[in-house]
Amino acid sequence: MLYTEDYLLNEIKKIIEQKLGWGYSAAWVNQDYIALSKKIQQETGSAVSHMTLKRIWGKIKYEGLPQVYTLNTLSRFAGYESWREFTVRNSKNDTGDTSGHLSENKSGLRTQLLIASATFCCIMIVLAVIAGERKKPNPEDFKFISHTTITGGIPNSVVFDYDAKNASEDSVIIQQSWDKSLRTVVSKEQHQHTLIYYYPGFFQPKLLVAGKIVKEHNLLIPSDGWMTAIMRSPVPVYFEKKEVIHDGYLALSADQIKSKNVQLNPDLLSVSYCNVKNFGPIYSDDFEFETSVRNDFREGSSVCQLTNIYLLCEGSAVHIPLCAKGCESALNFFFNDYAVSGKEKDLSAFGVNFSGFAHVKVHSFGGKALIYLDDKLIYTVDRGIMHSKIIGIDYVFQGTGSVDYTRLRNGKVIFDDEF
Repeated sequence: MLYTEDYLLNEIKKIIEQKLGWGYSAAWVNQDYIALSKKIQQETGSAVSHMTLKRIWGKIKYEGLPQVYTLNTLSRFAGYESWREFTVRNSKNDTGDTSGHLSENKSGLRTQLLIASATFCCIMIVLAVIAGERKKPNPEDFKFISHTTITGGIPNSVVFDYDAKNASEDSVIIQQSWDKSLRTVVSKEQHQHTLIYYYPGFFQPKLLVAGKIVKEHNLLIPSDGWMTAIMRSPVPVYFEKKEVIHDGYLALSADQIKSKNVQLNPDLLSVSYCNVKNFGPIYSDDFEFETSVRNDFREGSSVCQLTNIYLLCEGSAVHIPLCAKGCESALNFFFNDYAVSGKEKDLSAFGVNFSGFAHVKVHSFGGKALIYLDDKLIYTVDRGIMHSKIIGIDYVFQGTGSVDYTRLRNGKVIFDDEF
């Protein structure tokens, strides 16, 4: 019998999990799926919402297989041309018998081997659980604090002071944020380790012992004004403020990007303008935000002119997506815990003609949020509004773009920048 599509879907999930290196997917949380959605869009140019990913990975109950579009996108992210290529290269007759039939003896032997294997696995799992309970670390036995080497600006080295001498293992792990791929193994005999943060933001570094988080704390990495960078891994390409703030705009031209020996095509390229700071007492359930943006690049693979406006919060974010008209299916919109995919809901109101600037306004109050585009109400959020402190504004353009002005206020806080 050929491998079933359910089996093949599990196989491609395993490939993606190995590629990410985020550990067991059973431990993934909502932010992990949001991060995976972003990674998939950055690498493939196609969007799969984090809600769809949660259904595929079994976090949300769902019957049936994903759409062909989703399967093709996952396949490209896993290194294949399409779902068809993946199935052809990974499907095979699992018996090795070209006739497609097993003899009764072979079938009986396989059944016995499966039962024995399952029994052995169950015993090992029980023993592992028992051993884990015995060695479960006590958070009170550990210390974990940090400080930055500079007060503001990027890159920024963070010094972690820790005490893990009571760990049951020789080594422990420092995780820089929610991203499980940013893990560093350190010795329990040492007491200090430094790591570089290449982007500003709000982070919650963690100390892990025996796979368990024993300590974590909040860490704000301010940007020292507007940081402009071409988003590359592991190190972004940065620009000086004087290069991007001029003539009343926050803008980076295609020629400026090429001057850094970076090509805008054929690979998808994203430019970030980010300002992270302590704005004061302003929260995601009570604020007004206004801005005017334009995507300045529409060539090759950047034809959709994807433009993302983020209000960064402590532990969450508000994401307003825009794109060229006709590409709205690629969008993902979220407001704290509320999320919508353009694959599953009509987000055509977020489509923009970028021949001029698009005026965006967000007003959050009384348990709901109103989203306006060019002074027209296009979306209302009436759930998922968290009381989360706003700590940053981030514009991410596919290709490159311009910002005319940005305003954030709530009566107590007023942040206006017209560059």
